[in-house]
Amino acid sequence: MKLAVYYRHFSKAFNLVPHDRLLTKLASLGVDSRVVVWVRAFLVGRTQRGKAGWQLIKEGKVTSGVPQGNVLGPLLFLVYVNDIWRNINSNNRIFADDCKIYRKITSKNNIEICRWTWTSWAEWVVDNGIKINPRRSKAIRFTRARVKNPLGYFLSDQKIQETSSCKYVEIIL
Repeated sequence: MKLAVYYRHFSKAFNLVPHDRLLTKLASLGVDSRVVVWVRAFLVGRTQRGKAGWQLIKEGKVTSGVPQGNVLGPLLFLVYVNDIWRNINSNNRIFADDCKIYRKITSKNNIEICRWTWTSWAEWVVDNGIKINPRRSKAIRFTRARVKNPLGYFLSDQKIQETSSCKYVEIIL
């Protein structure tokens, strides 16, 4: 028996959440309409300013993303990705912008289920305007057996690196 695990890292996930889709998802979860209106007021019309060296950059409108550095931002992000698992046929865990999908491999059929799961997951990501960082995505298997064939997982057309260890939520597995 072995366990196949696929670690994916969202790229700039908190910055890419579209406000209109987030508000729609909040409403579809049955959140009180007054709360949805309040969240809309919290998100829409925000501005930000950055620095390049010592010079301030012109203030600009924020058209997507959830604010960081507060309690509400991560919660809103979790609401946004809450439906990612609807078509997934494997176990999963998500922590902030890191995701782990895993499945016990007891037959070749399980490997195909994993591939289908990861393809479905990637389609959700594209449909919802989130990006995955392929360089920080890894495939790993935990087994006592000698590894003969690579897992061969892909993200779009890019092969995901298979590794013998990886870091997840600051823990090396």
